[in-house]
Amino acid sequence: MGYPPLTKILASFFGKLLEQEIDPLKNVLVTVGAYGALFTAFQALVDEGDEVIIIEPFFDCYEPMTLMAGGHPVFVTLKPSPTGDGELDSAGNWRLDPTELASKFTSRTKALILNTPNNPLGKVFSKAELELVASLCQQHDVICISDEVYQWLVYDGHQHVSIASLPGMWERTLTIGSAGKSFSATGWKVGWALGPDSLMKHLRTVQQNSVYHCPTQGQAAVAQSFQHEQLHFGQPSSYFVQLPQAMWRSRDHMVRSLQSVGLRPVVPQGSYFLIADISDFKSKMPDLPGDVDEPYDKRFVKWMIRNKGLAGIPVSIFYSRPHQKHFDHYVRFCFVKDESTLQALDEKLQKWKDELRP
Repeated sequence: MGYPPLTKILASFFGKLLEQEIDPLKNVLVTVGAYGALFTAFQALVDEGDEVIIIEPFFDCYEPMTLMAGGHPVFVTLKPSPTGDGELDSAGNWRLDPTELASKFTSRTKALILNTPNNPLGKVFSKAELELVASLCQQHDVICISDEVYQWLVYDGHQHVSIASLPGMWERTLTIGSAGKSFSATGWKVGWALGPDSLMKHLRTVQQNSVYHCPTQGQAAVAQSFQHEQLHFGQPSSYFVQLPQAMWRSRDHMVRSLQSVGLRPVVPQGSYFLIADISDFKSKMPDLPGDVDEPYDKRFVKWMIRNKGLAGIPVSIFYSRPHQKHFDHYVRFCFVKDESTLQALDEKLQKWKDELRP
């Protein structure tokens, strides 16, 4: 379902990447943004009482979408490895414990939701990590819903690998993408889901009886964009080459700037977000105004907006409630900013730095 020129180019473009013969009528669904693809997938595939494994930190719609479908979220946490004194943390240091992950699979597990590159952390899952997930999904006959909206935004030589390209995974994977993220056109609300007909037929039923389809004009524009990318793929004229180069520079700029006031960035491998450790501030000013049960990062963000004119997102909101207190010392920042905004950031941080001097 979708505008035929778009479904055809998506089938052709991603067929090469996933090494699959993709049928534009059976294996492609165009949705109202990647959000629409996620919602349709949960409604189509998760039944009352089914368990869905969610890797923390997670994009915040995964838990409510699981609950809306009648499912039960089961959380497994990426844990940071210790870093040396003065050494910047990297999103690649945050890893799953294989034994803990395996313990989350039960006879009631229906699906696992994977997000690579991850929002908010910016982690790009390695092929070895994906092979572990794939092995457990196959062993327990579990569907993988793979949210890959930031797949073109990877840095430092890292490679995005789609789990559907691994042996035995196409048959049990939904791969979800976003035109808004791919072409910097957020708000267009054109997304897609790719997968085997055995899964896609259920998504088609849900979409046909809900939103039906998304506006044709946006689909036509996305089709033309992909046609251009197919002709220029891997070349300097490709937007998928140009975009990460520009964002790489913005990322490094923001990392340096945040360090200047004592924030400790976790350098992302992908996406256009980074998180920064605010532990030093938590120890120096632990009693910021706020509710008694309010996580520290939420109070810090409100303080930072009021007093420093800087906005961020508290990372604890990307965790299940029992785990929020363990990760309330991080703030997420977005670095997809133009030069003038980054300069304004520097000015505000310089003023902050001056205020910190004894």
